[in-house]
Amino acid sequence: MIPFSVLDLAPVTEGSNTTEAFAHTLDLARRAERLGYTRYWLAEHHNMPGIASAATAVLIGHVAGGTSTIRVGAGGIMLPNHAPLQVAEQFGTLESLYPGRIDLGLGRAPGTDQPTARALRRYFDSAEAFPQDVAELLAYFEPATPEQAVRAVPGAGIPVPVWLLGSSLFSARLAAAMGLPFAFASHFAPDAMDEALALYRRDFWPSKRWQAPYAMLGINIVGAETDAEAKRLFTTQQQSFINLRRGRPGLIPPPIDDIESYWTPTEKFGVERALACAVVGSADTVKEGIEAFVARHRPDELMVTANVFDHEARCRSFAIVADARKRIVAGR
Repeated sequence: MIPFSVLDLAPVTEGSNTTEAFAHTLDLARRAERLGYTRYWLAEHHNMPGIASAATAVLIGHVAGGTSTIRVGAGGIMLPNHAPLQVAEQFGTLESLYPGRIDLGLGRAPGTDQPTARALRRYFDSAEAFPQDVAELLAYFEPATPEQAVRAVPGAGIPVPVWLLGSSLFSARLAAAMGLPFAFASHFAPDAMDEALALYRRDFWPSKRWQAPYAMLGINIVGAETDAEAKRLFTTQQQSFINLRRGRPGLIPPPIDDIESYWTPTEKFGVERALACAVVGSADTVKEGIEAFVARHRPDELMVTANVFDHEARCRSFAIVADARKRIVAGR
């Protein structure tokens, strides 16, 4: 069975704060390590009260320092917000501190709204320079040469695995051309998933970093003791999407009993389309859903995310997923 990994946004729930969110992130990472997950990735977002992973590299260091074997990385760093040299230095530092355990995923969206993008001093149109920025960043990880005027210290000569992230054909095409592994954001933008995967695999050009295409797919999985309870827990994620589309992002809300009373028919259509890559239910439902998703799309790895309000229920969901993987491997 393919590897399973975890995507975390360090959610800040209603009635909580960022200190508690960070404690929950580290606790979940430690549990994920014990459960056999391969990676634990954190994503860069800004100006969103319910997401505490804005200083992504700092939080990666916190998680890596509190775990032992699981790979920890960015899913991803939004490169238009940063100078490539600074990213190389940050991740060169992380890889030096935690050798063989750090991943760097790169995205070209700003991870925020345009006023916040301006406040970051990097502008949205810098996304047009994304291919050049990626190439510059990769060059900083190469061994430095004597005539090199600018080098990443640390970073030069440090083998940090670099991934490209995306939800469109652009990043799939770029990852193929540059010979990099590719992670598709199917957990919130699945529309171009199949076409992007086909393009990436067809056009992949081997590089010294990666010899064959390697595609990871994001998927929402919420597991609970019953299908009904899992569907109730999933209303937290559904509400969060609605609130964001209404222009009112806030803290992560508790689940509700009747999601139909919360959204309009138009909102329901949009949210269900965005969250189409989701498996929600009991242990058996989760196992069957994972098997069907993997059989249909043939990813090389699954990146599992679960926006569940209660921390223990969220940890339980990831445990159900890990057990489902073991059952699939065992053929039971």
